[in-house]
Amino acid sequence: MNGPPEERGGWWHDYVCGVHGVELEPGDLLGTFPAAGAVCRHGCRLASERVRAAWLVLSHQAWARRARRLAGHDDSADRAEALRLLTAYAGIHARLAVADHDQAQGWMLRGRLFHQALTDAVWGVNIGHAAWSLATAEVDSGRRTRTEPVEVPGQIRSCPSTSSGNESLDPLLPLLDELADAALRARGVLIAEDRFDSNYVAWLNAAGLACSRAAALIRGGDCADRDGWLAGDHGQLAHLLAATGDDGWEWEGSTYYHGFVLRAYLLSLRDSDPGELPAEVAERLAGMITALARLATPGGVLPAVHDGPYRREALALEWQELGELAGGLVAGDPLRSVTDRAAIESGSLADDLADGLTGWFAGPPLPYRDKPGAITVSERVGLAVLSGAGIHAVLDYGPHGGSHGHHDKLSLHLYGSEDPWQPDYGQVPYGNRPWRDRYAVAAAHPTIRIDDREPGEAAGRLVERTERSITVAIDDPAWCPGVSASRRVSLEDDHLIDLVTVRCTEEHRIRLGLRAGVDVSAVDHVPYTRTEWSGRESLSGWHLGAPLIAYPGFGPADDPARQRTWFDFETTGREAVFCSVYQTRAASRRISAVSLVGGEAVIDFEPYGELGGPA
Repeated sequence: MNGPPEERGGWWHDYVCGVHGVELEPGDLLGTFPAAGAVCRHGCRLASERVRAAWLVLSHQAWARRARRLAGHDDSADRAEALRLLTAYAGIHARLAVADHDQAQGWMLRGRLFHQALTDAVWGVNIGHAAWSLATAEVDSGRRTRTEPVEVPGQIRSCPSTSSGNESLDPLLPLLDELADAALRARGVLIAEDRFDSNYVAWLNAAGLACSRAAALIRGGDCADRDGWLAGDHGQLAHLLAATGDDGWEWEGSTYYHGFVLRAYLLSLRDSDPGELPAEVAERLAGMITALARLATPGGVLPAVHDGPYRREALALEWQELGELAGGLVAGDPLRSVTDRAAIESGSLADDLADGLTGWFAGPPLPYRDKPGAITVSERVGLAVLSGAGIHAVLDYGPHGGSHGHHDKLSLHLYGSEDPWQPDYGQVPYGNRPWRDRYAVAAAHPTIRIDDREPGEAAGRLVERTERSITVAIDDPAWCPGVSASRRVSLEDDHLIDLVTVRCTEEHRIRLGLRAGVDVSAVDHVPYTRTEWSGRESLSGWHLGAPLIAYPGFGPADDPARQRTWFDFETTGREAVFCSVYQTRAASRRISAVSLVGGEAVIDFEPYGELGGPA
């Protein structure tokens, strides 16, 4: 195909196999929809209108990304190709986007080119920045120069013209104006519904800003931010402060949606000087980057807390873009391990989305001062990260997480630098309701279950924190009436201890799940069960307090049909104490046995030889 599709897109979450729950293979997104249908990795082929409309979303987004990359190049042929693509989209949009999408589901904030206004905005951000790049390109001995920095918070200045003139860009003005107007209308709906803190608003602001700014540059007139996209009462800076807390976390406490809005914020600050940002804004943005850097493993794995893909090629593109932008805002490149890992995981979709982001900001990066200890805690969203002894643990105990929440209170996730031993499984595309429901329930998480009841939405609380341990508890009747529980996780020099206590006013069947992301073997060594978790680093576990039962279960959400062995501690009564001790192969002292005495773990180590190692 020589240009973008000339049909409206649907909802990308429908691009999923109904049988296996896996996202379908993207194929050639700059080509045409496969004649025989989209392929599922397990052999299915799907060609329904719903699936085809979802593929069109992915294709339109790929073409918009291509236009943005080409528009930012120094090569005049690349910029000419970008202009051709944008001109084509101006015609497509004028012809197709004349009313809200009549096939959209009733709950959606409807878009014009796609089912959702949010999808329109994500696409529109790339369209706007492509036009922005073309409008500010100047040719001087074959080199492109930037405009002057955007003034923050007002962004009121005169737009310079380009040396080559902007007349060739005039056909883009109706498209840019309509996209900005649509974003303004959609933002107004959310504000009227008291949903200003929605992640939608971040992208509507980003689209409105990019498109209105590009249009003003093409016109060569005043670039005043009249609709308040950046500094207005409902602009991007206000949204940042409303949707995040002092700990830097976006209010939903979801890894994906945290990164999602952070990308929108950073894309909105093009040509701004980080040093000129309001102090509270700069601190909050740095805090958001810090939150992700602390959550990530040393090898760049970002646990999929609360909702969002476990692993997805298109998600890897987003992490790459975010990592590059973050490195321009704060010094030290704090997300470099995430960016490098994402560059590998983007696979067949690798399209240099981060291309052109060097120099995105008009001034030097802000200082980066984070010095995390062995344990970092965000009390507001209820996440604790423990890192040491070769283990990266994430303890989730906070609020439910809104519409993106899972029934995972007091879950403990375990990672190596790169190994997902007991990861958060993430979530499938929302178009597959049966699999989505399976991944949201308590049984899919390494947490407590009482009888066969699903817990209610509730939050735990922090009980105690030291330099090497943390204790959290939940006793909210909304979670499970008559039941309270606590979890203490202690990080020692060469192992990690996990102690879970459950107390009930009546007798119940009490279970605690272990949920593997890798192959696991188990052998009973009374009084404990020994587990071995595979991976490059490998993990050994000792488990006491109740029988450990193994049975087949599903694995992480990137491939629900893949089977993993699940384990449950299980007992019946009014009280239970479950204990697990974990150690990696690289530990300096090797554990030989573990026992449970008075509700505490007692650990024996192998004897040491003359040279200080195990005999």
